[in-house]
Amino acid sequence: MKKQNNSPYIINSISELHRLLELAKPEHPLVSVIKLNEIKCFSEENLKSVVYNFYSICIKNDFKGKLKYGQNYYDFDEGVMTFFSPGQVISTDINDNISIDGWWLVIHPDFMINYPLAKTIKNYGYFSYAVNEALHLSEKEEIMVTSIVENIEHEYRSIIDGYSQDVIISHIELLLNYANRFYNRQFITRKHASNNLLVNLEAILSDYFNEEKGAQKGLPTVQYLSEQLHVSANYLSDLLKTLTGYNAQQHIHSRLIEKAKEILTTTNLSVSEIAYRLGFEYPQSFNKLFKNKTNLSPLEFRNSFN
Repeated sequence: MKKQNNSPYIINSISELHRLLELAKPEHPLVSVIKLNEIKCFSEENLKSVVYNFYSICIKNDFKGKLKYGQNYYDFDEGVMTFFSPGQVISTDINDNISIDGWWLVIHPDFMINYPLAKTIKNYGYFSYAVNEALHLSEKEEIMVTSIVENIEHEYRSIIDGYSQDVIISHIELLLNYANRFYNRQFITRKHASNNLLVNLEAILSDYFNEEKGAQKGLPTVQYLSEQLHVSANYLSDLLKTLTGYNAQQHIHSRLIEKAKEILTTTNLSVSEIAYRLGFEYPQSFNKLFKNKTNLSPLEFRNSFN
């Protein structure tokens, strides 16, 4: 019996993507806007799980089915905006002959070579968000971002000149910056969900320190917290930055210092014992962080209470 190949299908170029979707050849080899209602859903079994080696920005409307990111499936029945960077594995489980509306902007990394965007695009954390952390746009927001994408499409379909790439890159940067703004709005407007996440985060950190898990597991990490909260690490950091002014790592450090101050003022444990209890491998690292945050060494802080 032939062993089934469960490896994802790797799509390296935009031309290959067009061919697989049975679309006409792209008018530009490194950037394309694809209308979702013009493509066929992947029906071949080996295309149910794919890796795109280019950036993908998509708005989907009336999507009936399931989209998988990592080990989890997510249902969508309304318009959402998703972002994927090269190398991510995306799986779909949808019915054949289904209609999907919206658009799909794909950008090969080579298109951005020699532009600052080639480096700065990695700073847009939402390219690493999980699917269930997609951006939900208002009607006005969707009109705005759609107009930017239409401008990109119009530009590469026009006569190419020495300014075409500059103009398209500018539109891409504008689109990404608007997405940053809209995600910030989403963090705030979904206040109940955001506050629940903050409450759960505090409970996890309190349990971590009170149960002295640091002695066995080391310092709590952003990855550990995101797994406990069932969100992506970047989403957690960006949400915290919006709501508290501190990213996830800074939040961990803040709670570490709070707990260290509590132990220093209520016990006779040595600085080394406190460092190991909190999860530091070396007491010197604890001393350095504490002094950086308080302008006092742990002993100086303890002595100030005597």
